[in-house]
Amino acid sequence: MVRFLILRILQGLLVLWLITVGVFGLFFAVPSNVARTLAGRQATPHTIALINHRLGLDKPIYQQYWDFIKKASHGDLGYDYYHQLSVTHIIGQALPITASLALGAAVLWLALGVFNGVVSAVHPRSVADRGLTVFALFFYSMPSFFLGLMLLFFLYFKLTLAGFQWFPAGGYSPLAEGVGEWARHMILPWLTLALVLAATYTRLTRSSMLDVLGEDYIKTARSKGLRERRVIYRHALRSALTPVVTQFGIDLGQLIGGVVITETIFSLPGMGKTAIDAINQQDLPVIIGIVLFASTCVVVANILVDLLYAFLDPRVRLG
Repeated sequence: MVRFLILRILQGLLVLWLITVGVFGLFFAVPSNVARTLAGRQATPHTIALINHRLGLDKPIYQQYWDFIKKASHGDLGYDYYHQLSVTHIIGQALPITASLALGAAVLWLALGVFNGVVSAVHPRSVADRGLTVFALFFYSMPSFFLGLMLLFFLYFKLTLAGFQWFPAGGYSPLAEGVGEWARHMILPWLTLALVLAATYTRLTRSSMLDVLGEDYIKTARSKGLRERRVIYRHALRSALTPVVTQFGIDLGQLIGGVVITETIFSLPGMGKTAIDAINQQDLPVIIGIVLFASTCVVVANILVDLLYAFLDPRVRLG
């Protein structure tokens, strides 16, 4: 286990290093005037000279890259001259919002998807199975931006006209102002993500469960007289969750990096909306910081998924 963990961490570090090479080459080595690009169109010569000095752009290219890596490894992702703030500070402001959206939606889509998948697999070709299949295909085929707009139209606009102000139009309420108000602002964004992604997990869980239920050790467990509920949830589901965990790690890592469409529709100033604003403003330091942070989230999520394999499926041996 320790050897496998060390190997996966080294592989993750290799991937992150390749990403830093690509990011550095794209934003620092290729442009002809990096300081002017970072400072913006209306920057004064004094500001450009200050950026050149601060970034060490007069140094050799290898020295620039080493400084870039050294600062990034210590959490220094640069300085945003557009907002006069550090990039780490900007990401720190946006991260709790994206984390609230991603983690809350993850609980909903994982519970809904796994439950529906188990029901479909235990009762194949039944009315429940066919109904859940239609449910999964319906939401799987629906774009998230369309679902978000429909939820806003029916659950906010129509209910508000009827005198029921249950859901806000958008925005974010910090946890410090109360859990109830925080959840009320997040429920529609959670549903937008959860309903779309739960469809994938329903089909994935169903397919994996059907494969596992045909295994010899499941037949042996049933022949020993174990209760069906124990066979399904203690033995079959645990092994069937391996591909689900794989997909969950990838999805959650990407969501932490930023959920662009959902955050834009519901006016949530999270990582995704911050990235879109940075692109529109050509705010390169923020773009670089978000790319590095999102890449790290995906790599870490994949490492954690690999470690969970051995605990979920006894047949897996990491070594």
